Amino acid sequence: MQLDLDQNLVRKARELAKEITDDVQKFIDLRSTDSVERTVARIYGIDGVDADGIPLPNSVVYDVKAHDGLKRGIAYWIANACVAKSMSPQEVAESVGKKEFSLVEIRPQKENIVAEKIDELTETSIKKLEKIKHERDDMLKKLGDPNQPYIYVIVATGNIYEDVIQAKTAVSEGADIIAVIRSTAQSLLDFIPFGPTTEGYGGTYATQANFRIMRKALDESAAKVGRYVRLTNYASGLCMPEISAIAAIEGLDMLLNDSMYGILFRNINMMRTFVDQYTSRLICAFSHITINTGEDNYIKTSDPIDRAHTVTTSQLINEQFALKAGMEPKYMGIGHAFEIDPDVENGLLYEIAHALLTRSLFPQATPKYMPPTRYMTGNIFKGYAQNTLYNLVSVMTGQSIHLLGMLTEAIHTPLVQDRYLAISNAKYVFKNAKALGEDVEFKKDGFVQEEARKVLENAVSLLEHIKSVGLMASIEEGIFGDISRKIDEGKGADGVFVKGEDYYNPIIEKMEKIVRSGEL
Repeated sequence: MQLDLDQNLVRKARELAKEITDDVQKFIDLRSTDSVERTVARIYGIDGVDADGIPLPNSVVYDVKAHDGLKRGIAYWIANACVAKSMSPQEVAESVGKKEFSLVEIRPQKENIVAEKIDELTETSIKKLEKIKHERDDMLKKLGDPNQPYIYVIVATGNIYEDVIQAKTAVSEGADIIAVIRSTAQSLLDFIPFGPTTEGYGGTYATQANFRIMRKALDESAAKVGRYVRLTNYASGLCMPEISAIAAIEGLDMLLNDSMYGILFRNINMMRTFVDQYTSRLICAFSHITINTGEDNYIKTSDPIDRAHTVTTSQLINEQFALKAGMEPKYMGIGHAFEIDPDVENGLLYEIAHALLTRSLFPQATPKYMPPTRYMTGNIFKGYAQNTLYNLVSVMTGQSIHLLGMLTEAIHTPLVQDRYLAISNAKYVFKNAKALGEDVEFKKDGFVQEEARKVLENAVSLLEHIKSVGLMASIEEGIFGDISRKIDEGKGADGVFVKGEDYYNPIIEKMEKIVRSGEL
């Protein structure tokens, strides 16, 4: 199935998106954040909490920041303490947590010795991450990659152990991807909770222990069903790069990871978000973690037809940010959704046009297609029909990641029986319409072709405007999702700082070198 798109217009769209993100990247390169520095601490092996329950990565960063030393980067201070005290990073963090000493009050050690320690810690950490990555890649090859569209099923009980039960049931019925929905508003926490959790609201807390528990459960299920099962969680919010780090450590396959979602829908400071998303995506690129972008959210708050071009615009911007982090297109889960009012005349044709435009613009990516939610009601019979049409569009247009629509999506957290019916529906449609997209052609000047062209043209016009005023100013204008955010407002602004002349982040530098060299 092909769209007759103006390829000159496609190239122009990508050039504009690149120029827009080039400007933002200059801003990013000059700055770091508290969460980026905590990420370094975590990758160096620092974990656990102090007596007050404060995560130790936060403790060491708070300690240095309180003494105005963070502009040098946390790596120096940890390594200096390791040399001076003959301790590991974990031992150093535990001592800081107990207030036994401050990192910045330790006498500076010989520069060459500290540099050697930094290199040692970095090399050890990178090798551990590489080992985990290769183990996951090998398991995927051994068990086999399921056919696309991948059936993506959410679990969201709030209790990781209950999530495991639901996840294993879903896998046995045919799920290819399990997404553990994160507890409501965790994105606003400026720390990662510690240990297994059983009391999340609307989802389960994203913690390293919870990642480990679900990863083990899915690997056990994968061995039984004879196919690889992917694990997904959320890397948005104030701990975006940290969650990417613990996901890499625990072998997750996918992360919801958008360059603007936190700004628009969680009112997280845009400077903080743009800086954090770069480190987050660099870790994902290095660790072969597929990102899922969040364009589906734009048409939950704005008109899905009139504002369809904002989805395409954001997709192109997200692609360029991912490329800047060294990410291969196959790890880009570009987001979009089936969200047009089912009572709109020719709504299905609009949905096909928009889905096919995404697939056509990103042929090497793994688009993530989201189900109807905005216009789901308590009428489960109409909802089942909507989800069936959604499934049909997905397989027809060759989507990659297919998040199942649930009957009771708009009523409560879906139950196990809702998942069973959703999986059965998707499997039925995918099998019966498997080759439909290969046999169907749309009229050259017909509805679908014209709608796709119009959306692309409008996206280019919008990209031209964004380039003229800048991405941050465009967000202030409320271009995306009809939501306006100010550059100096939002949560986490105080966690952004300009790097000092002696700033050093060896983890970022090492990962950048590897992903850009093609040695992955």
